[in-house]
Amino acid sequence: MSVLLSRLATILVAACLLVTSQVLTAPQRAAAADPGYLMVHFTGEGSTNQQMYLSHSTDGLNWNDLNGGGMVLRSTVGTKGVRDPALVRAPGGDKYWIIATDLCISCGQSWGDAQTNGSRNLVVWESTDLVTWSAPWLLNVAGAIPDGRNAWAPEAIRDPQTNDYVLYWATNATLNGVLKHRIYYARTTDFRTITTPQLYIDRAGTQGIIDTQIVEVPSGVGNYRYVRSSGDGQITIEGSNSILGTWTNLGNLSGIGLTGSQVEGPMWMKFRDRNEWALYLDQYASGRGYMPVLTTNPSASGTYRLPASGSYTMGGTKKRHGSILNLTAAEESRVLTRWPNTAINRLQSYNYQDRHVRHANFDVRIDPNVSPAQDAQFRLRPGLAGSGTVSFESVNFPGYFLRHSNFDFQLAYNDGTTAFAEDATFRQVAGLADSTWSSFQSYNHPDRYIRHYAYQLRLDPITTAAGRSDATFRVTS
Repeated sequence: MSVLLSRLATILVAACLLVTSQVLTAPQRAAAADPGYLMVHFTGEGSTNQQMYLSHSTDGLNWNDLNGGGMVLRSTVGTKGVRDPALVRAPGGDKYWIIATDLCISCGQSWGDAQTNGSRNLVVWESTDLVTWSAPWLLNVAGAIPDGRNAWAPEAIRDPQTNDYVLYWATNATLNGVLKHRIYYARTTDFRTITTPQLYIDRAGTQGIIDTQIVEVPSGVGNYRYVRSSGDGQITIEGSNSILGTWTNLGNLSGIGLTGSQVEGPMWMKFRDRNEWALYLDQYASGRGYMPVLTTNPSASGTYRLPASGSYTMGGTKKRHGSILNLTAAEESRVLTRWPNTAINRLQSYNYQDRHVRHANFDVRIDPNVSPAQDAQFRLRPGLAGSGTVSFESVNFPGYFLRHSNFDFQLAYNDGTTAFAEDATFRQVAGLADSTWSSFQSYNHPDRYIRHYAYQLRLDPITTAAGRSDATFRVTS
């Protein structure tokens, strides 16, 4: 009996581990203990809006903009614009990726160009904590597709059978004499290298398909383990018991008045505290961004319903085609600490009061009449090193901080190292030339202060009256 009980205990432990793994491998973790939800999205056209933004919700229906509604990641690669992000969590919660379309409409590229000769790459960021992200890199996914002309709307889901990710996206290509968007897929373990792309979803005739997202559904809900929604003229719902297996058409949302001519960018979210899902849809035709559609059974198209009037709010920024992650308590704490609604400030020079600290080509100086104005805007964050300190994060290059190197200043991307943190951290003290203003003492070279010299920002010891004036600034809104 003791041997039997021992074996039974082993089986139960293994089963619990398997269940935990399955929960974590789904696109959206959903556990009752999870306190909130994180949405990554873009906000519209133009180089500023086509970047990465974050919003948070405690109930999945009412959203608040993080970072004061400002961008949280900016692409510096490819077209230097990003849309349609997917947020992927590794099974152990020890790694995360954002994968996005490399596309910048109205900032050097038209829709026609993007469809017929767009980027064949995706943009990828990686993190181990959901708050400190790597520099972005390009992943060529469509270059090996015959006549592949772009790569749009990427998504990824972990395949528990092969312990890797199925990465899928839309590419406009000619196949069997028909040029249109189809969904292709490849396998990857790291979003740096992929297997040879294969055709995944193709609609009949000339009908294209662009936006697809898969959600994993727990047993006991519907007849399928996986449900996917796609923009293909309708918002089509399909079900399958295998990611790359046979999919069954389960209907669409035309019965509640929603078709592909009105909405796009389907985005799944499982409510943590009940067996209910929200399928968020981007109201692109009317320019209103996301709205939720609710269901208790994703595989039954007849159960989808429009939300009651006033039952949801989307926050201050428009939220477009993105991804939602159910947050653990630790993840939520890190995210809210990293991106509070910190005010935007400028640093005005004391002795040249028409000039402000600004970055230009990642060099740092003081200039008058700064254009674009965002080059002179910073968020004074809690210091990356030490308590009671500050660090200066760029508004239009989030993740980039004022950092001294060989006592010269530059705007540099936070690489997460201790050396960077110390070089980018300062103590705000009474102004050396006027105590009603401020001076900024270096954290790792406390005998030196931020000062301008020949309009360039430096880190110097201050010994003269001129130096004290150069090292004095006003923090303004």
